Amino acid sequence: MTTEYDLGPASMQVARVADGVRDEHLDLPTPCTDWSVADLLRHLLELTDAFTAAARKTPFPGDGSARPTELPADWRARLERQLDALPAAWREPGAWEGEAAAGGVTMPAAVMCTVAIDELVLHGWDLARATGQPFESDPASVEASLSFAASMSVPGEEAGRQGLYGPVVPVPDDASDLDRLLGYAGRNPRWAPSGEMVGD
Repeated sequence: MTTEYDLGPASMQVARVADGVRDEHLDLPTPCTDWSVADLLRHLLELTDAFTAAARKTPFPGDGSARPTELPADWRARLERQLDALPAAWREPGAWEGEAAAGGVTMPAAVMCTVAIDELVLHGWDLARATGQPFESDPASVEASLSFAASMSVPGEEAGRQGLYGPVVPVPDDASDLDRLLGYAGRNPRWAPSGEMVGD
């Protein structure tokens, strides 16, 4: 039986964090190696469009492999619209049926939706941490993302992680589900823009 997830809560959290981004934040580093806040926002624009097209089974130009370059001037309005359209597309009849394609990869639609949630949760956290904002993902989105990330972190899945996650970062045994997800995804939950770890 396929579990159908709602992308609404994760999209809303990203929208909330994006609303707190100021122009002076755009050049700051993020937990995504070599990406600034502006790069990360550009990636969010691309991925929300790509996963919306995947739900609707419509072609999307490009394979998602290009490094983000220029952030459009109207990024705030565009991202807001796209974060509304994304969960709506996955609620449409047929979204969960058959296969879906995004980023040059084709997979069962249900798995593609899980990847979309994973991207929203992780990059929402990246953006919040880079800009000094709180981040609280809903438990269902974290659970879906954690299950996916854990499955991609077992021996033999190294090739599948390439371009998706960095090396696994160990976290304490009593870490929260969100911190466990971050560790599987190659993030240090204590990362800070200053280079000093949170809590030091």
